[in-house]
Order: sequence, then C-alpha cells, then structure tokens
Amino acid sequence: MIGRLTFLLALLVSTAFWPASAEPVADAVPDCRASAETHIEHNFPLPKVAAAIAKKNLSILVVGAGSSQLPGSEGAKNSYPMRIQGALQQKLPGIDVKVETDVKAKRTAKEIMKSMAAAIAASKPSLVVWQTGTVDAMQGIEPDQFSQALEKGIGIARGAGADVIFMNPQYSPRTESMIALGTYAENMRWVALQQDVQIFDRFSIMKLWSDNGTFDLNSATKKLDMAERVHDCIGRLIADLVLESAKIGAPPDSGR
Repeated sequence: MIGRLTFLLALLVSTAFWPASAEPVADAVPDCRASAETHIEHNFPLPKVAAAIAKKNLSILVVGAGSSQLPGSEGAKNSYPMRIQGALQQKLPGIDVKVETDVKAKRTAKEIMKSMAAAIAASKPSLVVWQTGTVDAMQGIEPDQFSQALEKGIGIARGAGADVIFMNPQYSPRTESMIALGTYAENMRWVALQQDVQIFDRFSIMKLWSDNGTFDLNSATKKLDMAERVHDCIGRLIADLVLESAKIGAPPDSGR
C-alpha cells in the first residue's frame, strides 16, 4: 500500500502544473469560463457572504491539500486562492476582500476537518472554500468516513458563522484510471445537496477543458505556464460563483 501511494504521489507531482511567471493571464485563455459554464451551479445561497459584502469587508478562508498550492517563490501569488482575491477585488470596488489559506499537502478530509475550527478562529472568514477528495481517494478512505468528515466540517464552519463552498478533486487524464476520483467527487456532491452547500465542480470543469482542448492536461509538464493559467481560470470561476450565490443570499433591500 505504501509503495502504491508513493508511486501515485510521484505521478501526481509529475502531472502537476508548474508556474512560469507572475504576470496576469486574464486573457491568456479567453474561453476557459465559457467552456465551463454548464458546470457552475448557483443553487444555494451564501447569506454570510452577502452580509459581509454589505458591510464592505469580505474574508475568505481556503482550506485543503496540495492542489491548492503551486511550487516556487511565486507559487502563493499565482495559485487560485490569490486569483479569487484578485478577481473579487476587481468586481467589488470599495470592498475590502481578503483571502487566507490553511493548505497543507497530503491531508485527508478528516484531517482538514480536525484543524478547521482553529483555522476559522484565526481568520474569522465569512466563507470557507474547502478543497478535498484527492488524498482520500489515494489512501482508499471509506466513502462513508469521507462523507462524515465533510458533514462535520460543514457544521464547524457554519457554527463559526461562515458559509461553505466545496471544491472537489482536480482532473488528470494520466491518473484517472488509477485513482477513483470520480467516486469521491460524487460523494461530495451528494453531501452538498443534503446540506445545502454550494459546490465548485473542479473535476468536471477540468475534464471538460481536457476534452475540449482548452488546456492540454496531458502535456502539462512540458508547458511551464500551464499552472498559472489553470489556477487563474479556477480563481475567476470561483469568484463568479461566490458573487452569484451571494446574490441569492442577499436581503431584498441590499441592492445586490
């Protein structure tokens, strides 16, 4: 089991996206949002986010494992959490937007859940974006245990006064047949539906990008700017999701 996990980790690293520069890439892939449009849902409101926007102070906490990060000295700046912040700052002039992270490699959903209360207490966010699923799939965590961790994490976040958005695993054509990521993505969707939690379907979006040729995910290691472009698109899509869902949760007289 350890040998298999080591191999899968190495393969994921080899197919990960590596940044080339810190320059903005808003127009580098102009169709990345259009091609993912059908996988962005706005079913559930984000009332805490709506209230924070009304007060002109929006704080977001991203919790997760390794795929929320990019390597290198500019990794934090180029990763999708900071892209969320940049996109929301552009769309919400006059509102203080801050995105913080509690991201560590190789953490299961249960491990993230256990550290969530402390992370939320430290940053006091109105929204928790929870990226998880890949490590659980690699370790073969029982789906029921995975779901239970998600449900407990939702309770922790909501108990602390924060809305929640799930982000499921990233898609990789080179590891799809080796790791049952789709199973965990579906589990996340089921829990989200039961708990009225918004979900960012990263797995389906990235698969669509791969199928449509928006990004050549098979050759990511040969294109050093792939990471930045993918993370930029993900960040902008999540920002769109946050704003649209906040409108659902806004009071009638908020003007939003």
